[in-house]
Amino acid sequence: MAKSLQRLRALYQKEVTQLLRDRRGLALMLGLPLLQLFLYAYAVNTSVYHIPTALVDQSRDRKSREFVQALVNSQYFDITMLLENENAVVNAIDKAQVRAGLVIPPDFASNTDRGSASVLLLLDGSDSSSVTSGYSAASLVAQTYGLQLTTEQLNRKGIRGNATFSAAALPITTSTRVLYNPDLIDIRFLLPGLVGLILQTLAVQQAALTVVREREMGTIEPILATPTRPLELVLGKMLPLLVLCMSAMAFVVGIGIFWFGVPFQGSIFLYFWLSLLFITSSLGLGLLFSNRATSQRQAQQQALAMMMFSLLLGGMIYPRASMPFIPRMIGNILPMTYFVRLSRGIFTKGVGIRFLWSDMLALTLYMLIITLAAARNFKKRLD
Repeated sequence: MAKSLQRLRALYQKEVTQLLRDRRGLALMLGLPLLQLFLYAYAVNTSVYHIPTALVDQSRDRKSREFVQALVNSQYFDITMLLENENAVVNAIDKAQVRAGLVIPPDFASNTDRGSASVLLLLDGSDSSSVTSGYSAASLVAQTYGLQLTTEQLNRKGIRGNATFSAAALPITTSTRVLYNPDLIDIRFLLPGLVGLILQTLAVQQAALTVVREREMGTIEPILATPTRPLELVLGKMLPLLVLCMSAMAFVVGIGIFWFGVPFQGSIFLYFWLSLLFITSSLGLGLLFSNRATSQRQAQQQALAMMMFSLLLGGMIYPRASMPFIPRMIGNILPMTYFVRLSRGIFTKGVGIRFLWSDMLALTLYMLIITLAAARNFKKRLD
């Protein structure tokens, strides 16, 4: 028994010593829970406020302005564009300039007096959070404003006291149309972002282990002895993993389309090339982690932290519009953020480069910068 305790004590002291020596890994182990706490507390919010909204006010009278102001005062909607017709609103949603559109018909005021007014709310069906928050908020505002108008009419007629009204009896109703996903099927919301999460997890984790694993196994010396340039070494490490990840992408997208029945609306050729940019960016990030790590465990910890940031701040599950400034800026340096928008744009909306060029340019620059950074870091380790 005493010998067992001695052996246990010796193993314990050895593990503690190893943990204390690996200061970077220890900092990650202690820092990740703290990061998760702050991210969940400040960045994770399923309610979306200040939804960018395009307005088509064909009535242009006091009542339409009051109704629009009631929507703005709810803090769920921000009128960012004034357009002329419904087609212009759909075009703005396609370009991701707005997440919602409000169309007020020309006979809004007269129909309100007759108790039969209706407005049309268009919502971006590629974003489930905007749909949920926008639909609930618009319905509530319409009921509240309709109740206010009904009470004013009763007061003018000399009817006092408390009265209750059903939603059907109120003078304003909100007709909501969800674009791209009218049936609100969850898998159609999730799949475009899920493809990016799966690809980034595979690419970053596999690339993060390549260099550090060879260093630990002692097989990196023959590579160091060759006259190959650092950029060539990085590209040589990337190519096999790139083929693997592209094969995984084709498999996941195929399963989503043919098994789960998610319609693919855009160009598969464009989606292929943008996925190539995203996977290359993720592989470069993983190689950068691998070059800087001193052990496989440390590389895995860095990849895990990257996955956590991407999941919480990349916009796949939690809306970025409701995040504070700092988490949103952190999300802007993640390739996942750009690919989620690109994937939803092509997969769900069916739009092309004309609508997606800014995110495509950002992802291209990211790929070039991160690949060169990985190569430069690899060169420093050869000195």
